[in-house]
Amino acid sequence: MKAFDYIEIRVPAKSQYVSVIRLTISGLAVRVGFTYDEIEDLKIATSEAVTNVVHHAYKGESGEVVIGCALYDDKIEIMVADYGVSFNFEEVKSKIGPYHEDENVALLREGGLGIYLMESLMDEVKINNEGGVTVFMTKYVSREQVKGNVERITT
Repeated sequence: MKAFDYIEIRVPAKSQYVSVIRLTISGLAVRVGFTYDEIEDLKIATSEAVTNVVHHAYKGESGEVVIGCALYDDKIEIMVADYGVSFNFEEVKSKIGPYHEDENVALLREGGLGIYLMESLMDEVKINNEGGVTVFMTKYVSREQVKGNVERITT
């Protein structure tokens, strides 16, 4: 028996398909057991990764974006991949940061906000930029910690 279910979709790298991907991620996240807020985080992070493909990967040429999701009992792993133009992740990251809480997030340089959001909203983010860009994002289900550790108090 497999430890996870794997779902993959391929869509044209066009902005009108971002909402389809968001809806797909939402449905899959519900099956794993994420809360409403966690699902919103997953949708935002995935949208940012897909939007980066739409805006930067194919430079006016047609292309596709591949979204793969591995569903586990306690987490979801999301892969967003393209076969367009690669970028140097460390170079982009070095140009945007570090971000400090007293700074206005609206002043982050273009292109850096998406990476910042992905890293802020997901538990793990890995980027491979060989022969296109592949973003791997992992989010763990946060379970209630209190339930089993609380004694019942009566008044």
